[in-house]
Amino acid sequence: MSHPGALGLSGSAKRAGAPTGELLRNLIIGLMAFLTVVDLFATQAILPSLARAYGVSPAAIGIAVNATTLGMAFGGLGVALLGRRIDRRRGVVVSLLLLAVPTALLGTLPDLWLFAALRVLQGVCMAAAFTLTLAYLGEACSAAAAAGAFAAYVTGNVASNFVGRLAAAALVDHLGLVPNFVAFSLLNLAGAGLAAVVLNAGRPAPGAPVGGHAWASPLAVWAGHVANPTLSAAFGIGFCILFAFLGTFTYVNFVLTGSPFLVGPMTLGFVYVVFVPALVTTPFAGRVSGRLGFRRGLAASLLVAALGLPLLMLPALPALLIGLVLVGIGTFLAQALATGLVGRSAGDEHASASGLYLVSYYLGGLVGTAVLGLVFERLGWTACMLGVAASLALAAALTTRLREPSST
Repeated sequence: MSHPGALGLSGSAKRAGAPTGELLRNLIIGLMAFLTVVDLFATQAILPSLARAYGVSPAAIGIAVNATTLGMAFGGLGVALLGRRIDRRRGVVVSLLLLAVPTALLGTLPDLWLFAALRVLQGVCMAAAFTLTLAYLGEACSAAAAAGAFAAYVTGNVASNFVGRLAAAALVDHLGLVPNFVAFSLLNLAGAGLAAVVLNAGRPAPGAPVGGHAWASPLAVWAGHVANPTLSAAFGIGFCILFAFLGTFTYVNFVLTGSPFLVGPMTLGFVYVVFVPALVTTPFAGRVSGRLGFRRGLAASLLVAALGLPLLMLPALPALLIGLVLVGIGTFLAQALATGLVGRSAGDEHASASGLYLVSYYLGGLVGTAVLGLVFERLGWTACMLGVAASLALAAALTTRLREPSST
């Protein structure tokens, strides 16, 4: 387990027993994740409202809203390139402070192209904070504690999906679109404040890159990561996970608001209680990897997600909700396991490996949104779900290339 002060906890927390200290640490890690990525998917809950406000099709507003995934890819690439030079604490704080700016500007309801550009900027800032926090955890936590820490961070991500969507739906339903974006910019500022308080100042000394040479270029480090069969497979799995997740949870909004369900804006927000079971299961990713190993744990998680797809094609709301629960549990658990695997397999280059993973992950989301949006509009929801199934099958095939990292 990492030392109690790894996240700058108070003296009383440092003196707490190991279970209490670990619980407090994981709660703080989860809250940081929540405040970092709460903007990412919350806007999906108000997609129909945005489509009406801008007078555009579901695919057009889906691509604009999910343009954050392009920004996330750029941000992850930037950290992968410059990660060894960036002070972790300062980088996270500055990223979250800057994130509040485009979030607030979205409240001006600019034209759709500027809206998409602001979403890209949001993604860059979120990815920088996200990746630097993952690197911080990989450097501050021992191998034994790392899986739990990464699972806690992804659990915070799950909470942001649920609470963020519910909050966005409630704010838009009662106050309108503009106050919604102002409220989320305040959450960004709260995240910056929390990072300033709980992260230790100063960046860990950079480890030796590929080959043990401190002067190795970032491209040489990246080449080493890509040449690693486990890391390259994990990058591909990450691509498929978000491809499937966004393909499902972006366009299901239009299925729910259409016939035969006819769900209203506020009720649409409550639909996302389907993420609550994932809040319960994702923290167990560390135990899953310990019991089954990363490869079998990932395969099992992907299978759970795939089992939900047939239910999503039934014209019954209870069946559809159960299907969303299974997709949420499976994809979030797979994300936690894949993130932990990358952290454990990256050697001393946590920032670059995490950055490349996030590049692949969010590119998968961008491609999934664009491709499955066209499929949804032209061929319908069933065809869209077949595309999701293909993505999950590819991810499962990639698990055969994984090798379990050393436990030391």
